[in-house]
Amino acid sequence: MPVEFDAAVFTTPEAPLTIERVSLPDTPPPGEVLVRLKASGVCHSDFHALIGEWEVPAPMILGHEGAGIVESVGDGVTTLVEGDHVVLSWTPSCRRCRYCVGGRPVLCDMVSRHSANHLAFDGRTRVTSAGEQDVYSFAGLGTFGQYTLVPESAAIAIRDDAPFEQSALIGCAVTTGVGAVVNTAKVRPSDTVLVLGCGGVGLNAIQGARLVGARQIIAADISDQKLDQARVFGATDLVNSGRENLADRVHQLTGGRGVEVAVEAIGLPRTIESAYEVLARGGTAVVAGQVADGVRISIDPFVMSDQELSLIGSNYGSSKPDVDFPLLVDHYMHDRIDLDSLVTRVIDLTDINEAFDDMKRGIGIRSVIKY
Repeated sequence: MPVEFDAAVFTTPEAPLTIERVSLPDTPPPGEVLVRLKASGVCHSDFHALIGEWEVPAPMILGHEGAGIVESVGDGVTTLVEGDHVVLSWTPSCRRCRYCVGGRPVLCDMVSRHSANHLAFDGRTRVTSAGEQDVYSFAGLGTFGQYTLVPESAAIAIRDDAPFEQSALIGCAVTTGVGAVVNTAKVRPSDTVLVLGCGGVGLNAIQGARLVGARQIIAADISDQKLDQARVFGATDLVNSGRENLADRVHQLTGGRGVEVAVEAIGLPRTIESAYEVLARGGTAVVAGQVADGVRISIDPFVMSDQELSLIGSNYGSSKPDVDFPLLVDHYMHDRIDLDSLVTRVIDLTDINEAFDDMKRGIGIRSVIKY
């Protein structure tokens, strides 16, 4: 018998998500696992799709930040068993292509072909509606419903004493933010770090800088409330870039030098350019924010070569989910990072549209669906 459940389904941009009855096969295909979700974060990447900034197929179950329990496993699965607690990864890896064996699984060939197109590794969907229509799953996960079928490498086993609501956030915001600092930029204790944007990713970039002992962590945002939150997560200096000139203030705070690392966690052309413009000589600007389709930026290439500046991207915090997810859970369980403060509202699935309204108004950090 198929597994039937309610899910929040996207049909067209700017329209509210609708709660619909959908189904999945109860027996996972070879190499896949059926996961019963216990929690899902509501992330800004889902909002990009919801409002039409990213073109996605429909109908689709949104959501990509989830944690749950393995319900059953398909033939050939060797690393997971029924009952395992898992965090889902939206970059499942084939573990065979040049990127996977070279230690960069988030760039896996199979991800770019299939998961990035919201499909399983065989190029098909897994969910069907009550009317037998195929339903896509965002990033191959679709966590705005209680069940999902995913490749074995998309479900990362974690310790079973960690709470699901907090663990779910490791599936996107925490890994993306912490990883941008720790893995992509490789921040050193002697570095000064600027984080532009104090939402879910930005606050975790601040946590990452604190985790590695960066000597100065400057947070920039246009919201005093978000800046107050940044202080809680480890920022040493705050800049309201809506009232102050960001470049002037950063140079003032750094003795005229600029910052060794700037992390852009918003996804806007001007803030990406600003991250690059406030670098010290030899500095690195990291683009961790997700931009709308078609966005372009402008930089001065002479300054780049003359001052040996770097402008680099960070996908999923340049992470290795098999290693980083359990490590981040351990960091949380041993009070080295704060996940409790990230969860500002726990909701039911039926409250999903209200959660996006709160996001649009800048209320809270993360709403988390509890199943």
